[in-house]
Amino acid sequence: TAASCALSFLPQIFSIVVFGSIVNECYVNRDSQDPELLCIFNQNESACSYGIAVGIIAFFGCIFFFVVDLHFQQISSVKDRKRAVLLDLGFAGFLSFLWFVAFCFLANQWQRTTMTKGVSQGADAARAAIAFSFFSIITWVGLALKALQRYRLGTDMSLFATEQFAAEPGAPYPGYPAGSGVESAETYQSPPFTETLDANPKGYQLPLLFC
Repeated sequence: TAASCALSFLPQIFSIVVFGSIVNECYVNRDSQDPELLCIFNQNESACSYGIAVGIIAFFGCIFFFVVDLHFQQISSVKDRKRAVLLDLGFAGFLSFLWFVAFCFLANQWQRTTMTKGVSQGADAARAAIAFSFFSIITWVGLALKALQRYRLGTDMSLFATEQFAAEPGAPYPGYPAGSGVESAETYQSPPFTETLDANPKGYQLPLLFC
């Protein structure tokens, strides 16, 4: 859906805004006589370094999992699919925590910053880094919930297929239960933990018909 696509690309945009703002405008001179560049967040180098590091990690992490998602349907092993979804879930939760720390750290250091002429020039960039750190928390929590929902759906469908279908091989194919979210063809989504079956199994021969 459009909402899912937007949620997938927002973390990348937010991470670019955060580390781009810090790198370009959050290193300022203490005064016009001192050429040394200092971090705008209370002259704490750790604050700027942490914001840049989290932004870069989030950016490349988004690219990696976007590639994994593109090739997800080509993964035939159920165990590998589960590992991919669990890795996505763990990474999203970990990034949510890192962005929460970044927001608290940058906001705290900004409150302690003494406003000078050099600081006032980069104040907008500092506020943008803090604001988009907060927005990143929301988006990564949303991605974590999405991955959790995907994992639960895949687990439920794989258990349903292996336990119920295998127990009664001659029984007709049952319909999807009500409330599963797959009642209509428009909302159908392939369960993430099901293997692709060969339509023409090896060794099978059609029976001969005699006139």
